[in-house]
Amino acid sequence: MKYICLGYIVPGKIEGMTEDERHAMLDDCFEYNDHLRANGHLVAEVPLQPPGTALTLYWKNGKVATTDGPYAETKEQVGGFQILEARDLNHAIQLVSQLPGFKYGLGPVEIRPVADLTEMIKESERRRRKDTSR
Repeated sequence: MKYICLGYIVPGKIEGMTEDERHAMLDDCFEYNDHLRANGHLVAEVPLQPPGTALTLYWKNGKVATTDGPYAETKEQVGGFQILEARDLNHAIQLVSQLPGFKYGLGPVEIRPVADLTEMIKESERRRRKDTSR
């Protein structure tokens, strides 16, 4: 089963580290990711640029509107995400709880199972084929 893991970062935490601390943290994180990848658990990883680079789109008055910055105003900001392959939620928790970011106090990680839309997509395709056959 696949799980999305959203890694949050406390603003200023990384910037407040010394260069040696930052290098040690990054080396530990990359080493653990290598371990996850080698064991077939790390499907993908995507780091994000800082929240100030974000642009949020939303629907307003019948058209798309935008606002600068992240959608949610929170103390922590999403720093990136990983897609993990795990047997079940408990296994995903076990894998995530060993992330070095916890040791360095970077912030929490939210774990969510990936939804399987296979049947919904098939049903939609059947409806769309039926609509075009008229």
